[in-house]
Parts: sequence; C-alpha cells; structure tokens
Amino acid sequence: MRFENDLTRMLGVRYPIIQGAFGHAGNASLAAPVSEAGGLGILTSISYPTPEEFRQDIRRAREMTDKPFAVNFTLWKGHIDNEYHEGTIEVALDEGIKTIFTSGYDGSYIGRIFKDTGCNWIHKCATIKHAIAMAEKGADAVVLLGKEGTGYKHEEQHTTMINITAARRLLDIPLIAAGGIGDARGFVGALAMGASAVYLGTAFMATKEFQAPETFKAKIVDQEITDPENTKKIYEMKHGLAPSLASGVIDSVPSVREFMETMIKEAEGIIAEFEQWGMLVS
Repeated sequence: MRFENDLTRMLGVRYPIIQGAFGHAGNASLAAPVSEAGGLGILTSISYPTPEEFRQDIRRAREMTDKPFAVNFTLWKGHIDNEYHEGTIEVALDEGIKTIFTSGYDGSYIGRIFKDTGCNWIHKCATIKHAIAMAEKGADAVVLLGKEGTGYKHEEQHTTMINITAARRLLDIPLIAAGGIGDARGFVGALAMGASAVYLGTAFMATKEFQAPETFKAKIVDQEITDPENTKKIYEMKHGLAPSLASGVIDSVPSVREFMETMIKEAEGIIAEFEQWGMLVS
C-alpha cells in the first residue's frame, strides 16, 4: 500500500490521516465515519458530561465501524494527573481502547497508565521542545501543531513546515503534522517533510458529519486565504473553535468518505507526477 508506514501499522489504519480532537463535538458521529473511511477517528473525553455517556458513545462508535478509533484526554493546568479524568480513563481501559492521545499539559501520567496495558500513547504539542520531552517520557508518536492551526499559541511555536523538517532530525518516533493542512497537496507535502501522518481539524469541520451549524461550515468554505483579518486572527488567537488557515483550500462540504476518497485520489496523482519526474516522494 502506497501510504503504509510504521504509524499506520501501529494504529491499524489504512491511511495516515487522523481526525483532530474536538471538545464538545468529538464523538462517534464524526469519529466512526473517519475510521470507517480508512483514517483514525478520535473521541474526545471532555465531550461527555459523564463517564457513562462516554462509554455509551464508545459502544455506538463500535456499532458504526469495526475499524480502530482513538480517545483524546485534554489536560489543563491543575489537572495533569488522572484525578479529573479518572472516570473516563477507567471507561477507556474497560472498553479496550488501543490508542490514546493527550494534549495540553504534560500527558505522561495518563500516557503511562495506558502504555502499561499495551496501548499506544500519542501526545499533541505546539513546540519542538515539548515534542522532544514527550518522546523522552515514552510517547509512541507526537502531533506537532504549527502556527497555522487554531487554538492557544506558544511563543516558541514554529510553522508546520519548520516543525516537521526540524523535528524529523531530532526525533526517532513518528511525527504527525498539524496546522493549516486541508487538501491533498498539504497532505503530500507533510509526508515529504518527514511526517508519518497528518492531523486535520478544520478539514473535518467542513464535512457533513461534523456537528455544527451549516452557517459555521459555510464560513470555512467562503473564507478567502488573502483576507488579512483572518490571518491576523489565527496567528494572534489565544483559543477558540475558529477555522485554521486550512480554510483557504476548502471549497465544499462533502461527507467524510467523499473527503477522504478525494484526498487519497488527488494525493496519488500528485505522487505519480513526482515519480514521473524522477522525484519520488517516500
């Protein structure tokens, strides 16, 4: 398979495409279709008011797909151990989740709990320094978020291109590129820079399955990449659900399957062009 690598084999997925973890919208309605289409969907533990509702949605996801999906645990200052997440950790372990993500603050405490049971632990971070620290603490892979992405910004954060090309020289574990990637060229570019997969937020926001008003999705489709106010908002943003700069290459609201199939087909065409020119992307 053209897109098979160490990370896809670790995760048990067909394509190196991972759905971003969405607070309050990260449930089976989106995660299961992503996994069913060959990527890795993620359930976000903070999307559920109670651990039992979390358990029921894991089971709903399994009714929708027999493919692997993951769970994300978001860490806030003051909640970097398992106290806040105790109930959902227990549920994820009981339900046999095979891959977990942590994000925000140091996720090693929760990561070790799952690694001790044979699960994969991946941490999402914004700086190369934090990626190195998490690798040293045992993360099996890291997501590196570039400034083009949405959410909290860090003074030491680089662009996606610098993140991946530089971190590839410093880390031996798989790297997952995030931030501003929304189409096949961004996908192939990330792989060429040294990423083992891409982690997509805005691109999956602009799908039929994402649970948000159609007016919100329309703003993604209609957003002009040349709009200086949008660029300023993204680079200065402290937090929020606003679309990333990937919105500049998104022009429709397809189903998850349609989006994934188009991404892969176009990526295969791009790679074929490079192969024809003798510039093989590997």
